[in-house]
Amino acid sequence: MNTASRFRLALAATLMISSVLVAQPAERPKAEAMVKDGIAFLKANGKEAFIAEVQKGSGRFHVKPGSTLYLMVYDQQGITLAHGMQPGAVGTNRWGVKDPDGKMIVQELIKAGQRKGGAWVDYKWPNPTNGKIEEKTTFCLTEGDLVIGCGIYK
Repeated sequence: MNTASRFRLALAATLMISSVLVAQPAERPKAEAMVKDGIAFLKANGKEAFIAEVQKGSGRFHVKPGSTLYLMVYDQQGITLAHGMQPGAVGTNRWGVKDPDGKMIVQELIKAGQRKGGAWVDYKWPNPTNGKIEEKTTFCLTEGDLVIGCGIYK
C-alpha cells in the first residue's frame, strides 16, 4: 500500500470516528450533572424534599422551556416516585414498559443505576418537543433505594 493510500485510509478512519463522537450531544455532560446534582440535593434535604422538587412544575429538576432535561426517579421495583416531565406517572409501576423495539426500558435503567458510577441506557422514546419517537440515552445512578435518571435525545 503506497503512502497516498495509507493517508486516505487513515483519513477515512478518522472521519468515521469523528462522526461517531460528534453524534454524542453536548447535553450528555449536562444530564450526568443533573443526576449528580439531584443526588446532592437528596443527601442535603432528604427523600421527601427531593421527590417534591422533582415533581414541582417549576423545580430545578423539572423540564424547562427549550430543554428536554429532567429527572426521573424510580424505586428498585420500577415504581415511579417522581418524574420531571410526566408528574401523572407517579405511583405507576413501569417495570414492564418497553420501547418500540421491545427493550425493557425501566428494567435497564435500574440495572444501569446499580452499576458503580452509573451507566447510560439507549432506547427509543417520544421527544416532547416534536412528539416523534427518537433515539434517547439516559444516565442513571442509584442512591439508597432510589434510581435517578436524566436522558437526552440523540
